[in-house]
Amino acid sequence: MKSLLKIMLILFCFFASTFIVLKTSGLLSIEDIKAWLNAAGELNIHLVAFIVIGLLFLDLFIAVPTLTLILLAGFFLGPYAAGISAIIGMLLAGFTGYAISYKYGNRLFDKLIKDPIERANAIALFQKRGPVVILLCRATPILPEISACMAGMTKMPFMKFITYWMISTFPYACIAAYAGSISTVENPKPAIYAAIGLTGFFWVCWWVFSKQIGVK
Repeated sequence: MKSLLKIMLILFCFFASTFIVLKTSGLLSIEDIKAWLNAAGELNIHLVAFIVIGLLFLDLFIAVPTLTLILLAGFFLGPYAAGISAIIGMLLAGFTGYAISYKYGNRLFDKLIKDPIERANAIALFQKRGPVVILLCRATPILPEISACMAGMTKMPFMKFITYWMISTFPYACIAAYAGSISTVENPKPAIYAAIGLTGFFWVCWWVFSKQIGVK
């Protein structure tokens, strides 16, 4: 368990560092994203969709406020276009993270966990717990990228990974997109309730999952 947590902690530090850099530099703020979507909407609605997809894909490499972005996409695009754009963007990010880690992740594993038995135990543990981690990965901003990379590193079968990834992604994207679409500047409550509800739901599920692991 310690070896697996060690790998996940290193991935967390890597993704968190991108968030810190963006936050301190002032790049890619919520205000910037709003301005881009607003400007793109005046030109072409399809451009807004491409920006949403691109930013959600970019979330694999730098920290992007995923939930806020989908809510804004719902406001600018409507529930259907925003939901589809969000799903495409998150699927691309998950697939790319899995593919890169599947091909190159073993190098990181070998360096950090030199004992073959310990390495095999860490892989087996994620194979066992990984599906639940992927299902609940929306509990925190960085966990989705970590779970996709871990799935690739541990050579989780692709169909198994993508199935659980879609199960966690589709409802999340659709609910957030719909909430954003029915929100207005005068009445932002649907977006606020959706943000609180989605985050709270995944946090509670993650807490229960953590308790069960602790008991076992």
